[in-house]
Amino acid sequence: MKNYHLLPLSFENSGQQSILTPVLIHDEEDCILVDCGYPGFTSLLDEALAKHQLSLQSLTKLIVSHHDIDHMGALAAIKRSYPQIDIIAHEQDAPYINGTCKSLRLEQAESTLDALPDAAKPGAKAFISYLQAMEHAPVDRIVADREILPWCGGIEIIHTPGHMPGHISLYLPSSKTIIAADAVVIENGVLDIANPQFTLDMDQAIASVERLGQYDAEHLICYHGGLYEGDVKQALHQLLQSYA
Repeated sequence: MKNYHLLPLSFENSGQQSILTPVLIHDEEDCILVDCGYPGFTSLLDEALAKHQLSLQSLTKLIVSHHDIDHMGALAAIKRSYPQIDIIAHEQDAPYINGTCKSLRLEQAESTLDALPDAAKPGAKAFISYLQAMEHAPVDRIVADREILPWCGGIEIIHTPGHMPGHISLYLPSSKTIIAADAVVIENGVLDIANPQFTLDMDQAIASVERLGQYDAEHLICYHGGLYEGDVKQALHQLLQSYA
């Protein structure tokens, strides 16, 4: 039984239209948002939720797959306006979300700055400043690999490191659905690993794809690309073969 909705958020990015796909998981008791977009995305989220007769006020929980700015940029504003929403994240990623530790993406950007050609440095410096300005938010509940959250028919935590060490995906057994976040992306209808430039450990990322392939999944949702149309297990197997 399907107990989720995709919430595609369309926006302009560097002069081009882009789409991010948070997911709403819900039942009669809970409304759980998975990832929340860039800073300033609260109005986009409310518009997307309104299509399902809901709003940010309706949310009971927000699961953050990892601390990249496009996944948690709006988190602090949401928590400030709706403090009743419980923020949930993996134990390895929580310190970066709450600001105890410096963002790994910021560390990566700063460490590669000097090696960039001069023409690329202004853009890189702007990106660094953007990351430095990101607000943090407290994490209310820490989760671990294979933990089963007892909401909405059960939500299994799948630790899928590679893109980030604390990255998680989710498995919804009631609908045989994987919410992959950035473990995989869809580009031109084909599954792939998220941009290697932003994947901190490619070997781990490949191993995470292998883990996803072990689940009995008929539906796969990517934050970048939305719902995969096709045989999920076969597509994940083919992706692994391409990196063999």
